[in-house]
Amino acid sequence: MPRKRKHTARAGKDIEHGILTGLVGFHLRQAQIAVFRDFAVTMGPLDISPGLFAVLVLIDGNSGLKQSELAKAVHLDRSTVVSVIDNLERRGLVERHAVANDRRSNALRLTGAGAALLRKLKVLVAKHERRLARGLDAGERATLVALLRRIFPEQR
Repeated sequence: MPRKRKHTARAGKDIEHGILTGLVGFHLRQAQIAVFRDFAVTMGPLDISPGLFAVLVLIDGNSGLKQSELAKAVHLDRSTVVSVIDNLERRGLVERHAVANDRRSNALRLTGAGAALLRKLKVLVAKHERRLARGLDAGERATLVALLRRIFPEQR
């Protein structure tokens, strides 16, 4: 019968992170978790994720955006984008309309309710962003954004 190993209590000791301390991916993931948690608290009962916010912003800023173009812009497959748009359409925030010269494609636009919600969301997101960057000056914030944009630039 194998002998059980004894584990000693770590009372008050810091956790050793090993190679994780130097891994970009590890720190990006930790930052993402913090960002998503704060975003969820900021949005409260509005039931808007960072991904849904991005979709609303892209639709608002790109008149007649096709679902396939949206899928490419947010790096999702078409079927996932269809379910996202279905959700937003059920909520009365987005509507599809036929593209004049392409019956197979749908263009997207915000409804009045969608535009009103987006205005409210932008105010909340600005507060969220200020909290995230509170430890950075304007130059550091710009540098951070520029560096992050250099990760997988082919996906832009």
